[in-house]
Amino acid sequence: MKTATIYSVCECQAKLGAVLDEQKYVVRGWARDRRTGRELVAPAHSIGAASSKFQVGWACPFCTRNLLRSFDESALAFVAPPPERTSSPPARSSAPPARPSVRPAGT
Repeated sequence: MKTATIYSVCECQAKLGAVLDEQKYVVRGWARDRRTGRELVAPAHSIGAASSKFQVGWACPFCTRNLLRSFDESALAFVAPPPERTSSPPARSSAPPARPSVRPAGT
């Protein structure tokens, strides 16, 4: 599933973010306090996702404000998630690495 990430800022200066799917529905919302770097879940939802101009509402967990921000579909960049690794990394040998043979010069 391709997703797009949007950002905004709360009145308390927390950085708000949300991941949207291709139908512009919120998959995940969060808020990060700029002073402490602490990140909390911020419930978010999209309003009017069927139109090209839509809104996303957040409940800021730091100041408890409800925020509504407007976005335009043309500004979204949907990207596919990176492919999952199917192979495991090469196994390490438990034997110590071989030492190169060094002979003193002139012998």
